[in-house]
Amino acid sequence: MPLEPTLIAEPYCYLTTVGRVTGRPHEIEIWFGHAQRDGADVLYLMSGGRDASDWVRNLMREPAVSVRIAAQTYRARARLIAQEHDEDALARRLLFDKYAPGYEGDLAAWRESALPVALDLER
Repeated sequence: MPLEPTLIAEPYCYLTTVGRVTGRPHEIEIWFGHAQRDGADVLYLMSGGRDASDWVRNLMREPAVSVRIAAQTYRARARLIAQEHDEDALARRLLFDKYAPGYEGDLAAWRESALPVALDLER
């Protein structure tokens, strides 16, 4: 069943990764975009710190993550999106279109330089 529109409209999701050093769960609040691909829900995140961000380094070590939107929690498999992949442009567009209208600054540089990450939600 696809994610409900009210969840997609939420301003943040809460990503929990497994710490690559500690093995303990680490939760962050982060912007997200949503798309359906091949009948499955995919959340897109962008890391301004690229692969130097702790959360990205954690999911590179252990791609099994959980993500909470409002009161709903989902298991997901995280993956980095290659620049030449069609999802690269999709992730950048989804997040920019969702957040730029309400953001006081200019997100254009972030849109172009951040590292896109996909979370394939388990069915």
